[in-house]
Amino acid sequence: MPHSLILNLLPIAPIPPGYLTGRHLHALFLTLVSSVDKQLGDRLHDATAQKSFTLSPLQTKKCPFKKHHYLEWEHTEPIPEHTLCWWRISLLDDTLFSKLTHLWLNLNPSRPWHLGPADLMITKILGTPQVDQPWANACTYSQLYEQASETNRLIAFSFATPTTFRQGKFDSVIPTRDCVFNSLLSRWNKYSGIELPDQSFDALFSTFVNIKTERLTNYESNFVGMVGEVSYRILGDVEPLVIKQVNALADFALYCGVGRKTPMGMGMTRRIIVNKS
Repeated sequence: MPHSLILNLLPIAPIPPGYLTGRHLHALFLTLVSSVDKQLGDRLHDATAQKSFTLSPLQTKKCPFKKHHYLEWEHTEPIPEHTLCWWRISLLDDTLFSKLTHLWLNLNPSRPWHLGPADLMITKILGTPQVDQPWANACTYSQLYEQASETNRLIAFSFATPTTFRQGKFDSVIPTRDCVFNSLLSRWNKYSGIELPDQSFDALFSTFVNIKTERLTNYESNFVGMVGEVSYRILGDVEPLVIKQVNALADFALYCGVGRKTPMGMGMTRRIIVNKS
């Protein structure tokens, strides 16, 4: 089952911005995995596409339930010591969570986690929905599918960190229906065990778009992605089964994100509730 875990962290020394990049957080996660299962850490490191986990950038702000909410994705100043931080880790592979049980249970390790020169103390792990934390959740793939609506034709997403899609040799920041839903479909079919057929998303039409592009400089090459909100509506004579499949994919977005570099903090996406009028 997919898990979306929130780790509340407390740095006991300042964290320089150079150690807050997606690459450094990716390395920290693999180091943590390897500390409890070296072979698993090596396997995750060597995976080249559709990795079985996603990571958020390190966050220093609270995350209220509101529609227009972006996350922090780039730090230009150090995070001061004793600043309450949170970090989202999502696991897509059914077996990954159980293999890392020792990591989750070891909340007060004798040796704290290291991010650059800073030690990080874990204060809490959240794995279920919270009033003030919409990114924490867990649900089996069967539940995601069975609970998906057969009638809801409105799909709205919040893209909370810069998102871009690979098209051939190049990237595109435009969240077309095919880019978004094919990204979700490929990850669903790889990890869920409930294969959905390859399908045309021609019945989906964008009905609201409020996005902007952002350029990140903390990658080897400049990374440009979009953040914002997009709504799609299923129009025309569409079978309830197809509507159900589209809704299941939309609900899955919380866990898997969309687009490129999700293991390094990009493409964090969640479904949001909007006025159906």
